[in-house]
Amino acid sequence: MIQTETYEKNGRTLARTYSDAGYRIRQDGTGAVYDEAVDPVEMGRTYTETDEQRPDAELAAQEALDIITGVAQ
Repeated sequence: MIQTETYEKNGRTLARTYSDAGYRIRQDGTGAVYDEAVDPVEMGRTYTETDEQRPDAELAAQEALDIITGVAQ
């Protein structure tokens, strides 16, 4: 699911958008694909979750599996 968090930095309000399921996101309108995006809130950009996993999500899933199965030391 797409998640958006807002925060202040250098006097600007920014929106961080990402998939909480570990997928890449596509900017609506341009079609550009990102692992996560940070935009000024006033830009009003929107994103859609893709079905492509982020490379770090695959690694995190493998690390979790290794811990559960006792492979990780």
